[in-house]
Amino acid sequence: MIYRILADITLLAHAAFILFVVLGGLLVAWRPWLAWLHVPTALWGALITLIGWTCPLTPLENHLRRLGGQAGYTDSFLEQYLISFIYPGGIGPTGWTLLGIGVVAVNLAIYGWIWRRRRRRTQPRGPDRGETRPGS
Repeated sequence: MIYRILADITLLAHAAFILFVVLGGLLVAWRPWLAWLHVPTALWGALITLIGWTCPLTPLENHLRRLGGQAGYTDSFLEQYLISFIYPGGIGPTGWTLLGIGVVAVNLAIYGWIWRRRRRRTQPRGPDRGETRPGS
């Protein structure tokens, strides 16, 4: 019983990790210091997807499921729980590449938005910007 619970906790941690990889930049807008955690996490998540590595949480979850008397799965976490739901026929190598590029693109867009937002906040506003008007 304990192994099944540990496998489910691993599953939830895996899902939370993926959400943080994809959307963690939004948390960085709220707490900028999280960038120190999010950037390496997002790079790791993109590399796993682009290169085809296996995330260490997948074999851990499978091992715990087997110890708990359940069958593990042979696919990756995404294939088992997400891709099989969204794309019943699988997505193939091109799909994985596009997924990895999508992770990078989403994060670049979020960090671009954060950068523009901060830049606007730090720029002086109003007539005290130090600009001179023509004819002054």
